[in-house]
Amino acid sequence: MRGERKSPTMADVAREAGVSSMTVSRAYRPGSPINAETREAIIAAAERLGYVFDSTAAGLSSRRTGFVAVTIPSINNANFADTVRGLTDGLGDSRLQVLLGYTNYDLEQEERLVRQLLTRRPEAIVLTGGRHTDACRRLLVHAGIPVLETWDAPADPVGSVAGFSNAEAGAMLVRHLVETGRRRIGFLGGDATRDTRGLDRRRGYLAAMAAQGLGAHRLVEAGPPPVSMREGAEAMAALVRRWPDTDAVICVSDLAAFGAVTECQRLGIAVPEQIAICGFGAYELAEVSIPAITTVDPHCYDLGRIAASHILGLLSDPSAAPSITTLQPTLMIRASTSVA
Repeated sequence: MRGERKSPTMADVAREAGVSSMTVSRAYRPGSPINAETREAIIAAAERLGYVFDSTAAGLSSRRTGFVAVTIPSINNANFADTVRGLTDGLGDSRLQVLLGYTNYDLEQEERLVRQLLTRRPEAIVLTGGRHTDACRRLLVHAGIPVLETWDAPADPVGSVAGFSNAEAGAMLVRHLVETGRRRIGFLGGDATRDTRGLDRRRGYLAAMAAQGLGAHRLVEAGPPPVSMREGAEAMAALVRRWPDTDAVICVSDLAAFGAVTECQRLGIAVPEQIAICGFGAYELAEVSIPAITTVDPHCYDLGRIAASHILGLLSDPSAAPSITTLQPTLMIRASTSVA
């Protein structure tokens, strides 16, 4: 067509930058050995010419796809979003992109998703949690790429780990409540067959209660994960109806804890004077709640940054051993468990 302009090519960029076409190609490939000054000169030349790198064609020729696959249980959970943000920031200058899929807290769905993602040949794969179906684990073991599990501390990891102990998170809340004089402590959780990390928090609660010589029978299952504020409120009502002498409740998440606090307010139960309530996740909601909710901070963003560091290390040295990093969750004591 008359007046149609031809798109700039890699050769055009090479001439503009005074380098070879191969060097231009390397500048756009994640992890390629090229110094920063040369890369910047090439990118600047490409911007002047309006050149857009064809990553699909490059991937076909180099067998590199330029993306990291990531699975998360929920796409509307701020904590998992923070981990993905940390991962994305950590990948930064590597030019690796993130391809996200969600499992809806379903290990069978995770298996299907992993199978689909691996057909697209990711450079690495990051999974939320350390439990998988046997078939999914086999897929991961034989994937031939870096595999990283996060948000967990698996006893038998598939590859690298950037996580924490959910059981310890539950136990530290029990210890804190006992230190404040609470003894009749309940646990408000989700469907234990699906929320494996929530199940580990419950196991931590059970173990810590046993260690203190306390009964741990005040258990209420609020529903399928993620437990909502409404479900937290309904579960709290059920708990105090069945065990009215309860003096503290550990909730599987801050969302559930917020629902529990509001239900206590509706019922005229003073928090923390009559019942102490705590959650998990360090959500902003817990901080602005009245009273502010005691919680455990799992350092979501840091998990993503560490995951990125481990992945980049393995991509630069495929012979390196997997890296295991286990963070210590932080107890954040607030007004919902403190009596002045």
